[in-house]
Amino acid sequence: MLRNSKACRSNCPINFVLETFGDKWTLLIVRDLMFHNKRTFLEFMESDEKISSNILTERLRRLEDHGIVEKNTSPNNRSSFIYTLTSKGADLLPVMLEVTAWSAKHDSSTNTPDGFLDAFNSDRDGVISSFRSVINTDRK
Repeated sequence: MLRNSKACRSNCPINFVLETFGDKWTLLIVRDLMFHNKRTFLEFMESDEKISSNILTERLRRLEDHGIVEKNTSPNNRSSFIYTLTSKGADLLPVMLEVTAWSAKHDSSTNTPDGFLDAFNSDRDGVISSFRSVINTDRK
C-alpha cells in the first residue's frame, strides 16, 4: 500500500479513496479495465471520454503505484504494455457496481445495460459474483 502519512491530509477513509483516485479519469480507467476489457494504452485512448495521453500516462502510473493495476510487457509487441487489475483493483468491483446502480437510478440517460438495476436490486451478491468470475477469468 502506498501511503505516506505526511502526504495524507487525514486518516479518514473517504479521504484515502479521494487521494488514491483523485479525479474522474482514474475511475474511468478502472471501469475500462473491469467492464470493457481494455488492456492497452491505445485502447484506453479510444474511450468515449477522450482522455489526453499525458493524463492517461499519469493516471496509469498512479494506479500502478497504488497497487490497483499492474503493467507487463505485451508478449506480442515488446514495446507495448498490457495493464491488468490486481486483486486489490478487482476488490473495487462492488463499489463500481454500486456507483453504476446509483447512476442508473438517478440519471435516466445513463447507458446502464437493460435489466442491470433490477437484477442488482434483487440479487446484489449474485450480480457481484457473476461479474467477479468474469474479471478473474480475464485477468491473465
